[in-house]
Amino acid sequence: MPGTSSAVRVTSQLAHDVVDLARRAPSVHNTQPWTWRWDGRALELYADPSRALPLTDPEGRNLVLSCGAALHHARTALHALGRGVSVERFPEGPDAGPLARLELHPEPDGPALRSVRGTTPRETVSPAAAVDAILRRSTDRRRFTSWPVPAGRLLELASVAAIEGATATALLDVTERLRVELLVGRALDRQSGDRALALEQDAWVDHGPVDGVPAGAIPGPGDPTAGPRHRFSPSGDDGGQLVRHRDGLVVLSSPTDDPAGWLRAGEGLSALWLSATVGGLAVVPLSSVVEVEETRDRLRYDVLDGRTHPLVLLRVGWSAIGRDGLVRTPRRPVDEVLEDRSA
Repeated sequence: MPGTSSAVRVTSQLAHDVVDLARRAPSVHNTQPWTWRWDGRALELYADPSRALPLTDPEGRNLVLSCGAALHHARTALHALGRGVSVERFPEGPDAGPLARLELHPEPDGPALRSVRGTTPRETVSPAAAVDAILRRSTDRRRFTSWPVPAGRLLELASVAAIEGATATALLDVTERLRVELLVGRALDRQSGDRALALEQDAWVDHGPVDGVPAGAIPGPGDPTAGPRHRFSPSGDDGGQLVRHRDGLVVLSSPTDDPAGWLRAGEGLSALWLSATVGGLAVVPLSSVVEVEETRDRLRYDVLDGRTHPLVLLRVGWSAIGRDGLVRTPRRPVDEVLEDRSA
């Protein structure tokens, strides 16, 4: 494996600690579609095709996006642990081999944490705060409070994602938001009417002790805390109002509709989400709108003016203070996702 003179051997414990944090990244249906390998000098990230969703995600966009989030989590963990890192994406080309190779160096690279920010563009979060955000981050599908998210905060979050190579668009215009509301509703209607797709999705609810979405993490019909419609509650309690005026909306997209663009968007998703968490904001991905070809195209041309390919829509808002915590989504053990090839 190629290296540099400044590369250092990775101890087993360091590799374990990095993957322990990286495995907490968000993923579609909490499928956790990744594996890691290490050889004593570098960590490699691979997609796990056995955890693909062939009906929901036939092209693998969500799968690679999820892996991109895990990649950014790993980079953040390495810097928090005092290591610099050089990242080579698709080192063996886009059609084979790892999605990324992380070669470690003795000293941390301070600017690499620049995408995990606090309340102002100049405030860089400490490594400890970044790790705390990884540990606290979750998907809370319950209703946000009525406090609006300032436009400046949404623009800052978009810029955080852009640092990672993603294209991020904060939707501030009322007309754009109305279009998105209609598109989300249309996508949910299409998916709820597809029996095979619904079965694939439902299979990941209470899937097992280490993956999938616990039923307790999904507000049910009649729950007063339930938020707008989503894939696990397509009828919802909000009638036709899918995107409340007080919720922030950000679209993550890519100039290219290919694995390289999807991976970068996933890194941007992680950076944005950690930044939001540090600043007290909650994030909920709405991926149904990009999983249906018709609504994905309309989002691209009617909202993004055809400039980029949308990959995920994000709701951003304030969770209620003092609200009981949701059931945490489980994670696969480190030994299941990390392969040791150093011997």
